[in-house]
Amino acid sequence: MELKVVNTKGEEVSVLIVSDAVFGAEYNEALIHQVVVAQLANKRQGTKSTLTRTEVRGGGIKPWRQKGTGRARQGSIRAPQWKHGGIVFAPKPRDFSKKINKRMKTQAFVSALSQKVRQNEIVVLESLELAEAKTRLMAEICNKLDAGKKALFVIADANENVVRATRNLADAAVCTAELLNVTDVVRCNKLFLTVDAVKKIEEVEA
Repeated sequence: MELKVVNTKGEEVSVLIVSDAVFGAEYNEALIHQVVVAQLANKRQGTKSTLTRTEVRGGGIKPWRQKGTGRARQGSIRAPQWKHGGIVFAPKPRDFSKKINKRMKTQAFVSALSQKVRQNEIVVLESLELAEAKTRLMAEICNKLDAGKKALFVIADANENVVRATRNLADAAVCTAELLNVTDVVRCNKLFLTVDAVKKIEEVEA
């Protein structure tokens, strides 16, 4: 498969031959969904915790006698219906993580990338370098490339100038090829890959 390579001005400069196994895989929506759900679940901390009626301090004595007062019967002032009472079915710390094997993650990743290619939402950049870490410079590149909203720039190795210049842009983000995952690919509207990043992805996913 061949993909056009453009420079940061949006001008076509060459053509890159890419692997069909990575950029021409069959679309598997169910698998992509399963992996994305697992990745989002694995990010959850699961540390929320509130007190049940057995854990709230106080309420050891019956507030008033059972009969004869005209009021509803009560056994404790720490029952859920009372102010400062315990919580019904209180959330407790739990593990939300889901196990996804390596083969499934790989297949979902190449499937998502291939779908982006079919939808013309992948742009291969010759390189992405900035002389200084200025948001204005990155914003100009986004405008020339017609990046639009939710653009993701993928570079081969960490570049401090590019990372800092993109930090204040609401509609653009940057990550390295080794950190790119299925969720990132699905969320972005346009994916910009440098030539070196493409080669690195092919090495890892081959």
